[in-house]
Amino acid sequence: MNAVETRALHKDFAGFRAVNGVDLRLEEGRVHALVGPNGAGKTSLFNLLTGFLKPTSGRILLFGEDATGLRPDQIAKRGVARSFQITSLFEELSAVEHVALALQSRTDLGLRFWRDEAALLRFDSRARELVAEVGLEGVADQPVRHLPYGLKRALELALTLALEPRLLLLDEPTAGMSAEDVRRTIALVARVRAGRTVVLVEHNMGVVGELADNVVVLQQGKVIAEGPYATVRVDPVVVSAYLGQVDA
Repeated sequence: MNAVETRALHKDFAGFRAVNGVDLRLEEGRVHALVGPNGAGKTSLFNLLTGFLKPTSGRILLFGEDATGLRPDQIAKRGVARSFQITSLFEELSAVEHVALALQSRTDLGLRFWRDEAALLRFDSRARELVAEVGLEGVADQPVRHLPYGLKRALELALTLALEPRLLLLDEPTAGMSAEDVRRTIALVARVRAGRTVVLVEHNMGVVGELADNVVVLQQGKVIAEGPYATVRVDPVVVSAYLGQVDA
């Protein structure tokens, strides 16, 4: 089954076509990377898949079911979780508290944690498991304002895992990271991909080469190449699109 399918997908902004007739077939259980030069339409396509934009025309299917035009919360209920390029956290809460809130949000309690502090403790054990899964057990109870950027991004991944997604969408997961944090993130995504489909937007082609089973290359809103990284990286059309900087 395809986790994600698009059919003749278009998105226009005041006369500018950001996504131009994209047809995707992203197979379930694999890691797919959306890449391309700046302005290629990656972010617009990502926002269409996650409901933050509505298509001008075309269809989006998630796990075989039509999801065209659904809101982000409705898409989340289909088993889709998204991380963002810009991390937004509550600086005074700990990593465990963040994850417990994410777990609680999936119940009928929602985010009404201020009504009963004990309610949040119900999720403490599972929250600690998820924090450990992303390598944060040593800082689990520290306010996140003390965490370096790379660890905050790891926490964001734990928050998405708390939603138990079938489809995990990662927006620039290594953006702004040190080389050490990039290595840690590659290992982390490789670990959490088990049993899930992952779609990532990523500029770091070294990351793409290590993680992606399938690479989709966009230019000016269109898919210009798709396939394994080893094949795509030497495709003359792709090399031309990147002006010879595919490995940069």
